Amino acid sequence: MALTRNFKDTVVERVQSDASFAQALLDEAATLFLNGEPETPRLILRDLVNATMGFEQLSAMTAKPSKSLHRMLSPKGNPSMDKLAAIFRAVHERLQVNLSAHSVAASTEFVA
Repeated sequence: MALTRNFKDTVVERVQSDASFAQALLDEAATLFLNGEPETPRLILRDLVNATMGFEQLSAMTAKPSKSLHRMLSPKGNPSMDKLAAIFRAVHERLQVNLSAHSVAASTEFVA
């Protein structure tokens, strides 16, 4: 029998030890969101929050209740654009990386 490990634990450890992996996840979340796929970016952001700051610190950074943030970043969450932008900004600041998103349809690039 093969030994397995929880995927979420693996992601948390990799984000904490590899800044380029964390940046790639953030870039992918932004790219997916800009290309009309809202569910996966919410889940990626949730994993990044759990790996970097936790929902309490995110709550302090965004002035939003942590329970609301948990709901927003759940598979069925539906955050407003303002709230999602605040979450992206907080994760971006916490990671201290550049954000690069690519729109497939328009072949344009957004860099923050």
